[in-house]
Amino acid sequence: MTYLHATLMASALAVSSSAYAYQSCNVNLSAGFTINTTAIEFIADGESSDNKRSLYKIVEGKKLYIAEQVFILSHSQQALVKEYDAKIRHLVPQVKTVAIEGIDLAVDGVNVAFNDLLGEGNSVAADLTKELTLIRQQVAANLSIEKGISIGVEGLESESLLGKDFEQRIESVVQKAVVNSMGSILMSMGQQMMAAEGSGESFETRMEKFAQRIEDEMNMRTSIIAKDSQALCESITQLDGLEEQLKSNIKPLSTINVFTVTK
Repeated sequence: MTYLHATLMASALAVSSSAYAYQSCNVNLSAGFTINTTAIEFIADGESSDNKRSLYKIVEGKKLYIAEQVFILSHSQQALVKEYDAKIRHLVPQVKTVAIEGIDLAVDGVNVAFNDLLGEGNSVAADLTKELTLIRQQVAANLSIEKGISIGVEGLESESLLGKDFEQRIESVVQKAVVNSMGSILMSMGQQMMAAEGSGESFETRMEKFAQRIEDEMNMRTSIIAKDSQALCESITQLDGLEEQLKSNIKPLSTINVFTVTK
């Protein structure tokens, strides 16, 4: 990769990676689960897609099925189950908000970067905005309880939607647009080199300043994501604590630990 290409990629990819810079806790899942309008079901990890084993299921926020068998709950146990169900469901819009804010940050960033480099109305920024907007629409439409969500131990099971390669997907979109527009970029960079020679400033220094300017711009725009990411982290931490209460109060669940949160 040429220095030119590396500098452009560093500037553009900083946009998407900055969306993840404020993650304040790590969540490990030992089981997958599905959520729809009526039930949340926890699925044993490692089972084939055609033969998944249900660990337990909460139906209508109050009925508990363990290994497909109904479990009779006391009033206090039912209150715990209801609260647990509600907290998991509350996470869905929080996750959607953080994901969409990350994509919006990427859209803002690529426009700042390439409008600065190539001028307003350039094709690189337009192509990137189009692709990232499509991803945003897909997330907004599909990350919903109404359509049903399946989450595995490594994230959402649909890899096209916030799966483990979500950040890589955004980076791939950026890289493709940059490569496809290298002619326009090279022409602009030639003009930048001439301007650098005329000013006595090295081309490398000029590009480093460009990358730093983009990074500084994005850092100023991340405060909303930082706040919402922290709120999401706190919600998951509370959920982990509530799971521990379930394990302590409902004996058949004592050995099932779905959520583990570390900071």
